Amino acid sequence: MDTKGKVASGIAVALVIILGGSYWHQSTHFNKNTSINGINVGGLTKQAAYDKVAKTKLSNDVYLDGKLIYDGTKVSAGYTSADQKKFKEAMHKQFTLFPSGKARDIRIVPSESNTARTAEMKKEVSSKINNLNTTRKAPVNAKVVWQNGKVTTTKPHKGNQYDQKRLMKQLDQRTYDPTIHLDKLYTQPLGASSSEIQKQKTKLSKLNNRSVTYKVENSSYKLSSKDVLTKVTYEDGKYTFDTHAFKPELKKINKEKATLGKSFKFKTHSGKVIDTAKGGSYGWKISDTKASKTLGNALLNGTKTVEAKDDIYGEGYYTGGLGYGVTANHGLGNTYAEVSIADQHAWFYRDGKEVFSADVVTGKQSSGDATPKGVWYIMYQQSPSVLRGTGDSGKSYTQPVSYWSAFTNGGVGFHDASWRSNWSKSAYLSDGSNGCVNMHPGDAGEAYRAIKVHEPVIVY
Repeated sequence: MDTKGKVASGIAVALVIILGGSYWHQSTHFNKNTSINGINVGGLTKQAAYDKVAKTKLSNDVYLDGKLIYDGTKVSAGYTSADQKKFKEAMHKQFTLFPSGKARDIRIVPSESNTARTAEMKKEVSSKINNLNTTRKAPVNAKVVWQNGKVTTTKPHKGNQYDQKRLMKQLDQRTYDPTIHLDKLYTQPLGASSSEIQKQKTKLSKLNNRSVTYKVENSSYKLSSKDVLTKVTYEDGKYTFDTHAFKPELKKINKEKATLGKSFKFKTHSGKVIDTAKGGSYGWKISDTKASKTLGNALLNGTKTVEAKDDIYGEGYYTGGLGYGVTANHGLGNTYAEVSIADQHAWFYRDGKEVFSADVVTGKQSSGDATPKGVWYIMYQQSPSVLRGTGDSGKSYTQPVSYWSAFTNGGVGFHDASWRSNWSKSAYLSDGSNGCVNMHPGDAGEAYRAIKVHEPVIVY
């Protein structure tokens, strides 16, 4: 073999020895900047690394931004011989053929870890971060605004509140460090260029070409975005609406369709059609708040048609509104109670048929206690019941009755009046009730059963 061949052969042998030695060393020793649970094990064998980590006590102290936020009690970590294989796996994980100076921290959970300790620590640290954040400035996310057909995005602003979610995740990772140091992590605002903000810009821009049909009983109103929405803002994952633009349109719809507080056409027992007094509790009206939410969401979601039924409200004990969709008898339906003050008589109808009628005595007119006229509804019924109020003398009274059907907020209703002796047709003028409709004891039970809660009572 010539000189060149001998040199090449020697170099090859040297390389094999070097590589073999490097492989042996790297496969049996941790790289110099490797740590396990925050403990430096660089240059140690897996056994030596295990011994060092297993013997290290945990202080359970937690620092955030260099300041102690949880003062723990020193305990052993809880490693056992069964954990040695985890150190072997850790060595394989950080293995490099040649020595590496890359910093690396590997996490190993001991077999006999104290879960009660970690649970208590996490609870206290979480509470402490919450308390610290109360005096720190929250970030302000970018928000998307639609107004007058244009979509704009506001700038985000950074704050200095700690990012609790990320910090608690970091705490989970560093639970078995001898002393836990949490990084200074702040909650970051949602930026204008984020995918969520860009998605919302696209969604809000579609409002310019959208409309919704609002069905109110048998009428339909086609409304564009500009008819309903003055301004829409998307911020922190939710929408807010300014619907000032909708107020004139809703006023128009309620004027045409709503019945609450209005006079009704009513066909009396005699067949005469009258206009009832205004201001009764029976009826419905569309709520600005409910309708704005219904229509705003419909426009955002591209819904073509929505019903007004869920947007109505009423007055009295039941605030859901009554009579919506009723067309018979000018909106009052065919089941109701009718009280004529002039006739001092009451009629009860069910499905268009008279089921009972009786003479009554209504409120005393001379004292201003006349039974209020208008269209009301039965708010509640009790049998037996106790009436309480103030008489003409100004003294309070308590009066048991067998049947009580209230139909006004002021406490007016149908009830038996066993104490009454004057049942003349003119009794109501100067010897009437305090406002209620008095009934003979023999008639009151029949009347009580002839009408139910929420059914209309027409007084004229």
